[in-house]
Amino acid sequence: MAILQGKPVDRPAVNLYEVGGFAVDPSDPDEFNVYNDPSWQPLLQLAEERTDLIRMRSAVRSRSWDPYRTLSRQAESDEFRDLVRFDKYVEGEWHCTRVRIRAGGRTLSSTTRRNVQVDTVWTTEHLLKSVEDLDAYLQLPAGFFAEQIDLAPLVEEDGRVGNRGIVMVDTEDPICAAASLFDMGDYLTIAMTEPKRLHGLLEKLAPPLYARTEQVSRDFPGHLWRIYGAEYAAEPFLPPRLFREYVVRYTEPMVRAIKKHGGFARIHCHGRIHALLDAVCEMGADAIDPIEPAPHGDVDLASVRRVYGERLVLFGNIELTDIESMEPAEFKKLVERTLLDGTHGPGRGFVLMPSASPNSRQVAARTMKNYETMVELAERFRL
Repeated sequence: MAILQGKPVDRPAVNLYEVGGFAVDPSDPDEFNVYNDPSWQPLLQLAEERTDLIRMRSAVRSRSWDPYRTLSRQAESDEFRDLVRFDKYVEGEWHCTRVRIRAGGRTLSSTTRRNVQVDTVWTTEHLLKSVEDLDAYLQLPAGFFAEQIDLAPLVEEDGRVGNRGIVMVDTEDPICAAASLFDMGDYLTIAMTEPKRLHGLLEKLAPPLYARTEQVSRDFPGHLWRIYGAEYAAEPFLPPRLFREYVVRYTEPMVRAIKKHGGFARIHCHGRIHALLDAVCEMGADAIDPIEPAPHGDVDLASVRRVYGERLVLFGNIELTDIESMEPAEFKKLVERTLLDGTHGPGRGFVLMPSASPNSRQVAARTMKNYETMVELAERFRL
């Protein structure tokens, strides 16, 4: 919190992102729980005992944006149950879910798959596959997208974590909610050739997000938020000129609501952010992550600190691929340089953090060693 507030600290914070951030239960024997594997236990313990924890929680009981989160509730409601149907089935090692929505005289369908070896969900069939599907989707009533907010998970976790860390409210932005309905190729085509239709979708999806942000920031004030989705309008997907049109225009109201109640807004954006940082600052954001270097991004941490460090708290910028593949001696040099680059000169603050986290069942010994190096070097570093 001192870093977010721009106050002096003795060292940069060190956080392992989803490790220690996501709600996991290593004792849960469920076959889909990769975190019950013995190789995960030292890493989870490292995060809990020696890092600056940032618990990532949602007011709608979801770790990340899920198109079924709202739809599952609609399927159970008297008003909309005739519009939505869910089917769950098994194909070998895959557990699948298919959802169908009746809208505008069409049946829209989407399919997801899960495997026991990886903690992720693959969308193998996206809900919207054409302009006609989008037009039909836009005919759904506004009430179909309404949400029921539950602050209990946030408040409960805030009490549990105590002074070992903070709770961060995790939320998608309108462009994330919109783009996730399409296959990436179809989304990019719509974004480039059908801006009026995409704006129509954004205007449909934004009000529930605004209502959620206003209520949660008011009733759970003063906390850090992560707003994710901006990368859908960043290079290499879309040209920088569309970032203000599809992100700033719809995400800035969320940032304003968060800050109005004393919170801090962190923009999550993978990819090439060099041409976007001015717009991120103009939105009033307090922080940005993960600030990826080439080849995944197009900035170096030292330059971002020099130009934007007094306006933004910087979270990053260790790539997961380096944690998993780099030899420990070389990785140590990378972390040492990152700590220097992230703290050199004036600035609000720096949090040493990876760009992502492992999601497979096995954590390799080299991966574990490199995580330990991150924590050890941050602990010893003095400002």
